[in-house]
Amino acid sequence: MVAFPIMRSPLALLLSLSILLSTILAAGKFTPEIMLSLKRRQYAAPNPEGTFALYTSTQWDFKANADSYVLGVYNLTNGTTEKDRTLLFSNSSSISNALWLGDGTMFVWFVWEDDGSTTVKVGDAVKPEAEPITAGKIPGFADGLKLVELSKGNYAVAFFGTADSDGKLVNFSAQQTPASSARMYTQIFVRHWDSYVAPQKNSIWYTTLSSEPSGYTLGQPINALNGTGLESPLPPFPDPSQFDIGKNGIVFTAKEPKLPQATTTKSDIYYIPLKTFQESPPTPQVILTLDLEGASSGPVFSPNGFSLVFLSMKEHAYEADKNRIMFVADITKSVTSEEFYVTPDGNGGWDRSPISVTWSVDGKYLYLPADDFGRSRLFSVAADPKLKELPQIIFAEGWVDRAYPVIDGRILVSSESLLDNSIYSWVDPVISGSKNATEGVTLIDANLKYGAEWGLSRSQISEFWYKGEGDYQVHSWVVRPSFYKEGEKYPLFFYVHGGPQSANTDWWSYRWNLALWAEQGYIVVAPNPTGSTGFGKSFTDAVQNEWGGRPYRDLELAITHIEASMPEIDVANAVQVGSSYGGYMTYWISGQPLGKKFKAQLVQDGTFNTVQFYATDELWYIQHDFNGTLWDNYDNYDRWNPARFTKEWMTPMLIVHSDLDYRTPVTDGLAAFNVLQSKGIPSIFLNYPDEGHNIRNAENSLIFHKTMFDWLNGYVGLPRYSDEGDLAYRATLQNGPWILNGK
Repeated sequence: MVAFPIMRSPLALLLSLSILLSTILAAGKFTPEIMLSLKRRQYAAPNPEGTFALYTSTQWDFKANADSYVLGVYNLTNGTTEKDRTLLFSNSSSISNALWLGDGTMFVWFVWEDDGSTTVKVGDAVKPEAEPITAGKIPGFADGLKLVELSKGNYAVAFFGTADSDGKLVNFSAQQTPASSARMYTQIFVRHWDSYVAPQKNSIWYTTLSSEPSGYTLGQPINALNGTGLESPLPPFPDPSQFDIGKNGIVFTAKEPKLPQATTTKSDIYYIPLKTFQESPPTPQVILTLDLEGASSGPVFSPNGFSLVFLSMKEHAYEADKNRIMFVADITKSVTSEEFYVTPDGNGGWDRSPISVTWSVDGKYLYLPADDFGRSRLFSVAADPKLKELPQIIFAEGWVDRAYPVIDGRILVSSESLLDNSIYSWVDPVISGSKNATEGVTLIDANLKYGAEWGLSRSQISEFWYKGEGDYQVHSWVVRPSFYKEGEKYPLFFYVHGGPQSANTDWWSYRWNLALWAEQGYIVVAPNPTGSTGFGKSFTDAVQNEWGGRPYRDLELAITHIEASMPEIDVANAVQVGSSYGGYMTYWISGQPLGKKFKAQLVQDGTFNTVQFYATDELWYIQHDFNGTLWDNYDNYDRWNPARFTKEWMTPMLIVHSDLDYRTPVTDGLAAFNVLQSKGIPSIFLNYPDEGHNIRNAENSLIFHKTMFDWLNGYVGLPRYSDEGDLAYRATLQNGPWILNGK
């Protein structure tokens, strides 16, 4: 296949397009419609014996304009194919929070009822035809179910929901609409992520679930936080990883109510001691972290219920600070924690930031997923903060989603990769740890078979390192089309990730799918410049007050490296794309010399004017990254402001920005579009009134992909993606001429 410069004879262009189209079609092309219609299988949660696992999946049907739902039981011991191994338990979308109930195949789940209440059911996972037991009803919406066995057949249960001002669980179906729509605020937050802040707060409830001759009975739920002023799980993404239940009580993450909520990340782990889980809650106790003043997260009780492990950051206003492993030996005797790998300089002896922590079944080891050189790897370490041996890698490839140990010592790992959205594997931590994860890992199933149906394979994916702006190396992913041929040139698709403290990794994405882009006929290059995670704390931290500095120069040097050593990439025929911080960087690039290298650009939800960044929600984010406040450090905000360089803008640009994005408000996208239009630069503004920082609706995502490929492909000579007769797509045009293929 040949990539096409703009200036070509019509005959040569037609011939090249014909060759390209036949090559792509022969490959059984991976398309946006296929990607968005895939079964989205979630992590597998095994029973203690490791014989069965519970999982859920959803799948969008464009013809029916609806999702299908599955609660499935995966046989981990019998069957050679997914069909043989899988038992459908239910396809009701109202079922959620399935958890194993002790040993064997019994489990408990929530049913979200139409009247706004939640029913608790118990059944046998391998007998879906049997009538389940109704254990009780919760009067409002409940989520995040957790439980621990207190004695044979008797369990302590915890869940979260929304509490009103009286501490009662909110039933959203029973709420009345106020006469006025006015909202008044006397402190921030006003809005957070994609919604305005309401007076109701998240809270945790606990009770008991007891087995009886006639079945199971749920006790009366008790609000653990009533009257404390604390909120948990924390918004805007409340989830069960923020609390845990053990035989000796409940632990949870919360912020001190008197702290300024929008300007500090500081949160603590609190402990509520309980014995019967029917008594009233005592005053929560703060777990002490000594000199660590940042966010604490992910508290997990040990299997015996006495020890506690969690993660904590040092800085009070840095959301991407390194997570440190914290340990409490016996929470019934002391609430003071110890830090793993303490060093005199305060940086810690392990230069990685774990995402979560899981205990081994015997309580002797901890398993920690962490970003590491463009992947999320699983590490193992002995559960003793006094030991100095660094964690061992026990699972090395892709992106670890969940890790569940079972009784025999193995770990069921759910992961994903650039070519598959759900992979199940067994890991033997003893063998794998001793062999640096080159042995001891057994694949159970890859949901998409690594894209084989569409001609995809790992041979398309490679990596390279190049010298950055300073004395350091920068990592980059490369994804080639499945129909790539040696000796031919392909246009460049240059992608800048968000964050900036994030990374391009070996993981699956429905928004930014590198393999999907490559199948259009591009070679995709996705660098990890300064600020990226997984390459050491100092590399991540160096983006502070350098938003348009070191990362930009790293990206310039990536292009220099490609020009010098990758002749298969047609750098003269390139497009550039970025989202969130990557969108900011796209605006910045457009006003810098590098912008002249690209024939077209795309921005999703990017920051255009850093001086106006105080319209965002989480002020700690910008005050850390710009090293101060706007009034005390104005020059820091102005120095890296893309709006200062709009006189240099020349590159055609597609801007995608949604109304419910309160992290980077839609006015940034509108302002940039106004500049482009006023300057006569070809441009499109694609807007979603019902989306936030991420496009989640499948129909909206399809329009996004059609618009993206129609826009970018035309500037590099690749075929238009959409069908001219696609009326639903064309109906999105509100004014102005229809633009396809950059014309």
